[in-house]
Parts: sequence; structure tokens; C-alpha cells
Amino acid sequence: MTGTPHRYALVGTGSRATMYRNAITERSGKARLVALADTNPKRIAAHVEAIETAGHPAPAVYAAADFDRLLAETGPDTVIVTSVDATHHEYILAALAADKDVICEKPLTTTGAHAAAIIEAEAKSKGTVTVTFNYRYNPLHEKVAELLRDGAIGEIASVGFDWLLDTRHGADYFRRWHRETANSGGLLVHKSGHHFDLVNWWLDAAPVRAFAKGKLAFYGENGKRTGHDRGYARVHGSPEAADDPFALHMEDSPGLKQMYLDAETEDGYIRDQSVFAPGITIYDDMMALVDYDSGVTLSYRLTAYSPWEGYRVHFNGTQGRLELLVVENDHVNPALKGPNGASLHGTDASPEEGWYELTLHPFWTKPQKIDLGDYQRAGHGGGDVRMLGVLFDGDTDPHDRSANAQDGVNALAAGLAANASIETGLPVDVADLLK
Repeated sequence: MTGTPHRYALVGTGSRATMYRNAITERSGKARLVALADTNPKRIAAHVEAIETAGHPAPAVYAAADFDRLLAETGPDTVIVTSVDATHHEYILAALAADKDVICEKPLTTTGAHAAAIIEAEAKSKGTVTVTFNYRYNPLHEKVAELLRDGAIGEIASVGFDWLLDTRHGADYFRRWHRETANSGGLLVHKSGHHFDLVNWWLDAAPVRAFAKGKLAFYGENGKRTGHDRGYARVHGSPEAADDPFALHMEDSPGLKQMYLDAETEDGYIRDQSVFAPGITIYDDMMALVDYDSGVTLSYRLTAYSPWEGYRVHFNGTQGRLELLVVENDHVNPALKGPNGASLHGTDASPEEGWYELTLHPFWTKPQKIDLGDYQRAGHGGGDVRMLGVLFDGDTDPHDRSANAQDGVNALAAGLAANASIETGLPVDVADLLK
């Protein structure tokens, strides 16, 4: 790419923003970060410091409430949205109204009404929306897509998907803002959106109906019954948290300390709440049956308190069966430390053992083990780096991995319908939620 660098603005300067910030500054000849916005000025300052330390010019900074002014004054070509999930629609709609392109972290939004508004706004705008479903870019998932599209198991009839979050990664959703449904839509929206999107993409189909069950079985005040609760509200300043394997010690991590502990005075956001403290309104144990417009049925389960992390997915077809097992880490060792001796938490790559097995079971013959060689576990199985190459370098996309606004709505739809089904005890049609 030559000529004027592409101009980016980023709204929402939490941990996930770091990946995009670095991607832009590392491409300084063809990309420029012109503006940052957030509700917390100290988190913005942490990003500005990192940008300047790396030898790049500081972007303009704005309060999130001044986002319209940011658009008018800095003139970005593309807006990147990494704010709290429930606010995504605010910035997407404003950017589209200004004819800007948008790159949005999943989920696209957290309600059906906001999803419908985004689709309508995009149709009227010169801008487009891209949703960053990085799991599509994982080489294992690409291989699954290739096998299914080549007819390796014939016509697909049903899918089973079981995802396990361990007591390091899973616990992290229950100590931060995600623990409230009003912020995140619950894990069936925030986390399962990744998984529903994969199934949608693999099947080239959209969900039309869901029936689900869900409960808070482990975290929250269940800790008193199970004996896991140490009796503190937050980790910082609590002696009871010293040796708790569920505790996040932000003071041990310079990045977390700067971004969150030192920034608390600005907005009161507590990043290290006890996962057994009151106030959790999301589920940690969920299952759903999802019907697709293609006639395929998905059986899905998400567990957020597993001793190991990974997933199993299988496809039943008219010519055989395809199975994928991914063990991202085989156990959680709370004694292991991350960079600079900091306690590991949900945003770190798990250091324990991991592996995968991809197996094709055709009718009438022995199963075939499919080996992709050296599989990278970090960065969502290598998906992050590959996704950034498509987003910022124009890399080729032979597997059609890029996700648009409608893909974002389809990934959201199954989770919204599942949540509504849990509340009503009845199957819920997706169409009724997206009016």
C-alpha cells in the first residue's frame, strides 16, 4: 500500500484494544491511529504512553461522550470498537451515520433491537461493518470448513459442540464487567457468539430457533455452599485472597495495575472482584438446541468452571462423521506465573499442556487422522495474527473468513434466542427477537 496512511480511531481502551493498537502502530507506513476514546482517561493515558514509548506520535484523545466530535475533528477512515459490549451499537451507529467503516469486536451488540438498527443503518451508509470473529482464522477451523465444503461426510445432518472454560479463563468473566447481563448479554452472547459463528460459517446457514437451559451453578454465592468462597469482596487489600487460586492480583502485573487498579479513581470500575461475590447475573452452565434454516440441528453446551479448557465438536453426515477435539490446556496450575512473575488470568495464554485431534470417520473404512503440523496455541490458535493480516494488510481470504454485520447478527441470534428460552422455558424463534 502506498500513499496516505489509512486513518483509524479506536473507542474502548481496555485490554482487547491493545491488539488493535499494536497492529496499527506496527504498520505505521500505511496505517495511523488518529484518535482514542474511552470513559476512563487513565486507561487512555496508558495506551498513549505505550504508543509514544514505541516511537509513534500520540493520537488525539477524547471522552467517549465526545465520540461525535472525535469523528468530526479527526476524520478517521475506520472506527474500531472495543468498548463494553452493551455500548457497541452507540459507536457503530454514529460511525455509520458519518459514513465511516467499522471494525467491531464480537459481539456485534447485545440486543435484537440494536442488531436490527445496525443492519438498517449500514444499508443507508457508505460505510460497512466488519465483526472480528478470530476463531474463523484458526487453521484447524479452516481445515474443518474445507473438509465439510468438499463433502467429506456428505450432507450434514447434525452438529454437537461442547466448550469448556477452565477455572482460570472462565473465572475471569465473573470478576469483571461481563458478570452483569446488562453489560455483556451473558456468556451465551459474549462468549458463545464465537462458537455459534463458527457453526454458522461451517454450515453456511443461519439459526432460526433455540431451546435452552442455563443456571449459575458454581460462581457467585454458590461459593459459600461449595467452600470455595474465602469471604472477601475484591482481591486488592484483602489478606484472605493471598493464596486463593481464584484471585487476580493486579498489583503483580504492571499492565493490569496501570490500566485498571490505578484507574479506579476515575470511574470506580473494579477489575478484581471475587468470583464468589454477590451481584452476578450471568450463567456459568448452559446448554442449547438450535435449529438452522438448512435443516441441521446443533446441540451446544458451555461450561465456565471446568478443570481443563478446550472443546469437542462433531458433525454427523450422510457419508460419515468428522470430529475435532482441542485441549487448550489439560489442567490449571495456580502456582504458575505469567510475565514479570504476575499471576496468570484469563487474558494470558495457558502454559499447561495442550493438543488437538482432527479425525475423519468415513463409512466402511478406518478413521483418518488429519495432521496440520505445528499447531500454534497462542493468539486463538494463530487466528489473531491471520485476522490482522486480512484486516490491515489486505491478505487474501480464500476461506471467506471475513464476517460482516449480518454474520454478526446471525452469531448473536442463537445466543439471544437461547437466553430468552431460559427465561420462558419455551423454544424461541430468532425472527421474533430481531424485529
